Amino acid sequence: MAPDLSRRTKGLGTENAFEVLAEVNKLKREGKDVVSFCIGQPDFGTPENIRAAAIEAIKAGKSGYTDSAGILEARTAVADYLSRTRSIDVKPEDVVIANGAKPFIGYAVACATDPGVGDEVIYPNPGYPIYQSQIVAKGAVPISLPLSEEKKFSFDLDQLRSRISSHTRMLILNTPHNPTGGMLSRGDLEEIAILAKKHNFWIYADEVYSQIVYDGKFESIASIEGMYERTIVSDGASKTYAMPGWRMGYVANPVLAPHIARWVTNTESCANHMTQYAIVQALNGPQDAPRAMVAEFKRRRDVIVKRLNEMDGVNCQMPAGAFYVYPNVNGAVKKLGMKSAEELRARLLKAGVAVLADQHFGRREPGEQNHYLRLSYCTSMENIEAGLARMKEVLGAK
Repeated sequence: MAPDLSRRTKGLGTENAFEVLAEVNKLKREGKDVVSFCIGQPDFGTPENIRAAAIEAIKAGKSGYTDSAGILEARTAVADYLSRTRSIDVKPEDVVIANGAKPFIGYAVACATDPGVGDEVIYPNPGYPIYQSQIVAKGAVPISLPLSEEKKFSFDLDQLRSRISSHTRMLILNTPHNPTGGMLSRGDLEEIAILAKKHNFWIYADEVYSQIVYDGKFESIASIEGMYERTIVSDGASKTYAMPGWRMGYVANPVLAPHIARWVTNTESCANHMTQYAIVQALNGPQDAPRAMVAEFKRRRDVIVKRLNEMDGVNCQMPAGAFYVYPNVNGAVKKLGMKSAEELRARLLKAGVAVLADQHFGRREPGEQNHYLRLSYCTSMENIEAGLARMKEVLGAK
């Protein structure tokens, strides 16, 4: 018998969308016709100019190690991009490149907290499941902050204040937000900035959907006076440039950059060398393809929200950004005699529609009465129409 696993490994969370995707792929291999709304990855190809830059880097022999922080050309391109899109002054030495934006969650928590001493990190609930997973894995204490449908999936500032303690070391923000598509307003960010300065905690600003905005204007908390030095600004190529499998992410912070780079040295050594040249082209090259992608996502969003709101027991808000809808399915759950959105998810999968349930994005808060599904519209309009027709067969029309 092999030795036992550590409690840390046994308790490590996961990204539940991939577990559902594995279930969907198994059904497809068995010949089942399934329309999937599960995974948040653009269904567009990486733009040709970006692919060409990577090919040229390969031909030029760019296959060795780089500095752990990334090549200067990539860090300069990221610094210029973040300065331009966040209205802040980012220098190349503030930037670290890694294999995707996801590793930075753990690196940031590790930089801000000490294990086993009660240091706390506040994170949004529902939210990207890796937040809680990495907080726990790094030995810190996760403090969930509920998001409210009534506030368009923002959070109540009084609830945030009630969760701040002498042990608070970091607050994670995600705007536009996964899974709801909600966005924080400038006013909310200014109030959060006041609290961060007063209680002296870090902000981890997960802004990977910053360029996928349909209504209103994306705002970064780092742009507020005095906040860049305490904000870890995180972004990446996966969503904006349809590059999820390329694994290219970047963060900026003038204080933590060298320390995050040391974490990269200890784990990844460096980001993929040739992909760093691809991101230079992505950020500095033509932006026509990303703009066209966002325009198509908006078209899909408008259709999917309209169709969902025609179904019995479903109420879907119009998301401001990202590429997800997060409909309230209280009525549908009750109508079908179910107790949870997870039961409804399983029923829809039998009907050939794959979605995610609210439980995939965090534990239910005490007293929570609402039930939600998440649908990604990273699929063709044809698939959207087909999948929604199947949902309507299960739920009925209003």
